[in-house]
Amino acid sequence: MTPLPRFAPMLATPGTLPPAATDDQWAYEVKQDGQRALVYLPGDGSVELRARSGTDITAAYPDLTALGAATGGVAAVLDGEIVALDSQGRSDFQRLQSRMGLSGSPAKAARTAERIPAHLVVFDALHLRGRTLVTLPYTERRAALEGLRLEGPRWSTPAVVVGHGAQALDMTREAGLEGLIAKRLGSVYEPGVRARSWIKIRHARTADVIVGGWVPGRGRLGGLPGALLVGEPHEGRLRYVGSVGTGWSDAERTALAGLLRVAAVDTCPFDEVPRVAGARWVLPRLVGEVRYSTRTRAGKLRQPSWHRLRPDLAPGDLG
Repeated sequence: MTPLPRFAPMLATPGTLPPAATDDQWAYEVKQDGQRALVYLPGDGSVELRARSGTDITAAYPDLTALGAATGGVAAVLDGEIVALDSQGRSDFQRLQSRMGLSGSPAKAARTAERIPAHLVVFDALHLRGRTLVTLPYTERRAALEGLRLEGPRWSTPAVVVGHGAQALDMTREAGLEGLIAKRLGSVYEPGVRARSWIKIRHARTADVIVGGWVPGRGRLGGLPGALLVGEPHEGRLRYVGSVGTGWSDAERTALAGLLRVAAVDTCPFDEVPRVAGARWVLPRLVGEVRYSTRTRAGKLRQPSWHRLRPDLAPGDLG
């Protein structure tokens, strides 16, 4: 059996809806809130799942292994997002977090799968029947994907709307979804590239940041983080972009406290030491996502609030 080629996932660029004049040149998909995964299906009934970083995460999702037989022996490499659905059928990253990182604990992964089933949303085909498809336009790759008829109890192919981007965005807002991914109809698949031919459009401004320090809380929050000091990669260094002091549940704050204690260091990881009284420093290895209103001219985040930890991302993914 010929080995399947390996790919890095293509990434979308944050932005806004394409101009109305070119609206009919774009396809719109619902933006999923989960863990990106490349799916390798050799055609022998097996399945291998790889995270955006390239890490093998197959063992963390035993409930997705049946996908290996769903293609009817057709060898393929697919791109998609693993999600955990809430009671209304929407992807919920907080539910999925308990599924992530269990590749080294198959028994625990199986138990957790019974309580929180995973669902794979497949949105692209990179290789099929011995032929690599990445140089084909989106429309042809989409047709090849739909030909596989991947609709099952734990996987699906998302609906696509061509044109009507403004209406699609309104629909996602009303449904409480995160937003849209706009994909240019004639675009090729660019492995490992953050391309302008894919645009992610969110209803709230968000940023992936690296935690470089924290400030202890007061009173009942003593010993727990009252605020996180966060930064973004800039010219090979970590640039401080602000202090985040809201957005956690008590459980999330306690979990973060444990992670911060393990990562404690004496030296500030930011390129310039922030003027923050009582700051404590950590190894810059925790990645989180924050919501914010706007940025200052210096690039600082205005009114940031914590959204979620991103255990699926490493600092090197934010370049």
